Amino acid sequence: MEQTLQPVHVPPGSGDTVFFLGDTYTTLLSGAQSGGTFALLEALVPAQTGPPPHIHHAEDETFILLEGVLDFHVVDDVHRAEADSVIFVPRGTRHHFSNVGDRHARMLFMYSPAGMEGMFSEIGSPGTRGTQAPPLSASDVEALGRVAAKYRFSIVPD
Repeated sequence: MEQTLQPVHVPPGSGDTVFFLGDTYTTLLSGAQSGGTFALLEALVPAQTGPPPHIHHAEDETFILLEGVLDFHVVDDVHRAEADSVIFVPRGTRHHFSNVGDRHARMLFMYSPAGMEGMFSEIGSPGTRGTQAPPLSASDVEALGRVAAKYRFSIVPD
């Protein structure tokens, strides 16, 4: 039976929010809501932080920076992104970002196809949208390693 998709409205301040890796992640649209075609999330990234280098093996990722300044490291290139910048990273590409500013950065990012968004709710801790997460912890890094195969990504050296 074919799935019938329904329109979705995500009011300001809503979504499913978790704290993870020192960042605040809010799932705005899940794969369940988009028929698996994509997932849309918001990230609040504190100054001078960012995730480790990694590769998504099954999803393309698109970032839209709304506030702040991030350096996106994509393979051997570094792209300085300011508000209204868009970065597309095809699956299988080593990448990471770092907040090089002196205040938080806020961005939207999309996985296509969906699925990766499940990782955040599985291993993050409940959070509040728009608030800063606790600092990165060793247990966050351990949790990331535990679910890497399930969510088809690898943490890689820079």
